[in-house]
Amino acid sequence: QVQLVESGGGSVRPGGSLRLSCAPSGSIFSINTVNWYRQAPGKQRELVAFITSGGTTNYRDSVKGRFTISRDNAKNTVYLQMNSLKPEDTAVYLCNADLLWTVVGTVEYDCWGQGTQVTVSS
Repeated sequence: QVQLVESGGGSVRPGGSLRLSCAPSGSIFSINTVNWYRQAPGKQRELVAFITSGGTTNYRDSVKGRFTISRDNAKNTVYLQMNSLKPEDTAVYLCNADLLWTVVGTVEYDCWGQGTQVTVSS
């Protein structure tokens, strides 16, 4: 099964920025909707933002105006630009695709990455 690979996490001070990337581990044709989730220790996983194949986006209220999700369809890569980071943004960030089409013509559903750690601390 094709997996997604997240990158770009790290440690920053409050007010800092990071850009996360999500790309497939193998060759694919295209990806449908991509979601960014996050999970902090002891808390439930929460949806941060999503972007559809047509470019429609949506964000959870706590990140509106600070985070921007975008996609490069030529690279089959989705980005999450995170600005004005706060300590409460600290979590493992995971990307998920509801479905994707492989180059051999198969469809894979509910694909996940392993996650990338984002730590915001002074």
